[in-house]
Amino acid sequence: MRNFIIRVIISAIAITITAALLPGITLANDTIGTVLIIGLVFGIVNAIVKPLLIFLTCPAVIVTLGLFILVINGAMLMLTASFVDALQIDGWGTAIVGGIIMSIVTMIFESIMGLDDDKSAKKKVN
Repeated sequence: MRNFIIRVIISAIAITITAALLPGITLANDTIGTVLIIGLVFGIVNAIVKPLLIFLTCPAVIVTLGLFILVINGAMLMLTASFVDALQIDGWGTAIVGGIIMSIVTMIFESIMGLDDDKSAKKKVN
């Protein structure tokens, strides 16, 4: 549960940074509550829909040598924007670039917070 809360906060930070960097992604309210709700919805979408979508598009992912994952990340961002009115994305190109930025920011913050270390520690114990 602690890791999920940390990941929601990291997603909220990542969407705030992405909205600041890309002019095509706007936050209607950039209050803490709104950004945390967007992070929560993004985390739920990534946890439920993304694995299913990756499984269904596995041939496209293999043929493109994994580059189709960028399109899937953009689709997850667009799906989040469709659920939360406070997040607006101009188009698919902006969503794909926003997905790339969010992935990089999330990766940096997860390594700083040590969430990747938890996975490696569990593998060493088993």
